[in-house]
Amino acid sequence: MQRFASEIMTSVTKRVTVPPKGVDYRGKLVLAPMVRSGELPSRLLALHYGADLVWGPETVDRSMIGTTRKVNTSLSTIDFTRLPSHGTKDPRKDQKESLIYRIHPSREGKRLIFQIGTSDPERAVKAARIVAADVAGIDVNAGCPKPFSTSGGMGAALLQTPDKLCAILEALVKQIVPEFEIGISVKIRLLETPELTETLVRKLCATGITGLTIHCRTTPMRPRERAIREQLKMIADICRENGVACLMNGDVENRAQADQLITEFGVDGAMIATAAETNSSVFRPEAEGGIAPWKEVVEQYIKTALEVENRWGNTKYLLNHLIPGKQPVYREVTMSKSYSQVCKILGLENLETLAKEVDEKIGIT
Repeated sequence: MQRFASEIMTSVTKRVTVPPKGVDYRGKLVLAPMVRSGELPSRLLALHYGADLVWGPETVDRSMIGTTRKVNTSLSTIDFTRLPSHGTKDPRKDQKESLIYRIHPSREGKRLIFQIGTSDPERAVKAARIVAADVAGIDVNAGCPKPFSTSGGMGAALLQTPDKLCAILEALVKQIVPEFEIGISVKIRLLETPELTETLVRKLCATGITGLTIHCRTTPMRPRERAIREQLKMIADICRENGVACLMNGDVENRAQADQLITEFGVDGAMIATAAETNSSVFRPEAEGGIAPWKEVVEQYIKTALEVENRWGNTKYLLNHLIPGKQPVYREVTMSKSYSQVCKILGLENLETLAKEVDEKIGIT
């Protein structure tokens, strides 16, 4: 009888308790954290087309510390702003404040994961505390290979300092989880060997995190290089043993493919990056229409960007990804200088009035 009871207990899947205001990553298809491609309208567009959760772009702890939280009643958003320092200790008070992060509580708040770039436990906690009440989780970036992140000991550089990474996660779990009742997670890359990856994943799962995302590439690898999935089952098994949800990232292209990969490798969910930059409807199930034509996606994106008065430069950057390069309008859009111009180029008469109003508000008339 005792042995039978033991067998039953070991067959029950262990799960780290997800805090009351947090979210379980299991069964989710999510938008990856991407600089420029993870701003508010991109996140709202992904949710519109069926993403279950969205990660914001990596935001460095130092840039959040010192921000002021403001309720923007005209946009129904929460804005985190600060005076630009331009490298000085005492920024001029007569300057216009810079927008560091914008959240739309009713449209994304309970499905938004804030990703922090950090290399210090104390700063991580200080920055997370500023935004934790407005998001569904805090994720630590330990996978970005770009110099702006690694040069400060952040991102993929943390893979080489696992004790520091664990200290950061433990500090967040100890100080943020009880106060704000949301989960802490981490996003990593593969290490040089499966043995090193296994050791790291075991250490991370012991910190109290609720989720771990594995980007199936090593730090030197670039997006054009095929994702390495040979270690995925091993990583998923370790996470499962410790009750931590495991998401996979790397060459995930749409919901149908994600479902196949989840089944094949035994992970709990998947994260889409590059494919969502090109067409956000990759999150939509085939039964609900699947991938939409680019014109539909572009119109929905511009409408969303106008609704939240997104920075024109960021909107234009995303349009250059969403509009196929071979389309006749592509070159015209790359040359456009305002929302009004791009609406005329694309024949979006229904948005022209709003576009003119937003152009005036953000000062690009």
